Amino acid sequence: MKIYGSFTSPFVRHCRIALLETSLPCEFIETDAVQSAQISPTKKVPLLVDGDITLTDSSSILRYLREKAEMPFMDDILDFELFNMTNTVMDACVNIFFLEKFDNITAEQSSYITRQKARVLSGLEALNEAELSAQLPLTDGVLRLACFLDWGIYRDRIELKKLTNLTRLLDVARTDVNFIKTVPPMNG
Repeated sequence: MKIYGSFTSPFVRHCRIALLETSLPCEFIETDAVQSAQISPTKKVPLLVDGDITLTDSSSILRYLREKAEMPFMDDILDFELFNMTNTVMDACVNIFFLEKFDNITAEQSSYITRQKARVLSGLEALNEAELSAQLPLTDGVLRLACFLDWGIYRDRIELKKLTNLTRLLDVARTDVNFIKTVPPMNG
């Protein structure tokens, strides 16, 4: 089994944590945006290849890894909602990041980015108000949120100063051994 991805992607990080938790044998192959555009039909990471199975989305990869290890994945509807809401906010934040980084398009130039920034802010506020189980072991919904929050801070995309529940959740996640093992490199 091989998984292709970058060390900085929050989507890939969640998959890397699941691999550590499941102890499944897997080769991690570091891939950048140019390489992922060449190897993945969706032109993004992560990408998992296991024999005849190719999975192109972190959600399906996580389900596959959990089921292969005979572990539950998203058994609770509220955790599933947290996972999906986090994906929505994270997708908006990642889009803004790439538009600004690679195309030099800012909110002042784009109503789309302005709308995405508003989505990130309102989403973070709603996530902060959600009932979050900030205790180990972390569920996949909480792990997804923690990966996003840590990435958002790493990339200087979000501010948690007034979001005390999210800050507390991230503090707990940062004590998890597998979360610690998957911290992105400082020069990424």
